[in-house]
Amino acid sequence: MTLEKNEANKRLIEKVRELEKEYDVELSNTQKILLTTDGSITAILDVLFGKITLTTLDQHFEDADTSHAKLVNVSEGEEINFREVIMHTDERPLIYAISHIPLKRCSKDVCADLIRADIPIGRILKNYHIESRREIHNIFIEKPNERLKELFKTDEDMLARDYVIINNDEILMWIKEVFPISYFR
Repeated sequence: MTLEKNEANKRLIEKVRELEKEYDVELSNTQKILLTTDGSITAILDVLFGKITLTTLDQHFEDADTSHAKLVNVSEGEEINFREVIMHTDERPLIYAISHIPLKRCSKDVCADLIRADIPIGRILKNYHIESRREIHNIFIEKPNERLKELFKTDEDMLARDYVIINNDEILMWIKEVFPISYFR
């Protein structure tokens, strides 16, 4: 039993090894950390680059369709916030992210910061002292869509992950983060 309890990260480590083998690529330690961390990506980027900036590309409210309702464990038709952002330094984009956030699970203050400010989610959680945990669902490599090609000025493969942030045993948000495979080497 003790061995099982001490292997919480085993699945993530194995997934990274599978990706490296399948795509014949060796990921850097920084890439591995960004793909597997259950902490704040914002905090890691701040350490690597100084305080990073976030620009909101799109944000709107929508009624959850079947797939989005499933991602955040709400009923179809419930209102969620869709947010699309790019985390960057002054010189270049670093990470593209999208999130789906059920509004009923956010306080008015948190919702207000999500809507009106270019503040990374990691900083919002910290600012409001929200105790949460991240559960990584998938780590993968994907081909870039037109949006990603335009933002990163490349058509190379993208490293990606998706996960949920859980607060009080409920999904507070679902997030997908993406960056070019050549970044953070």
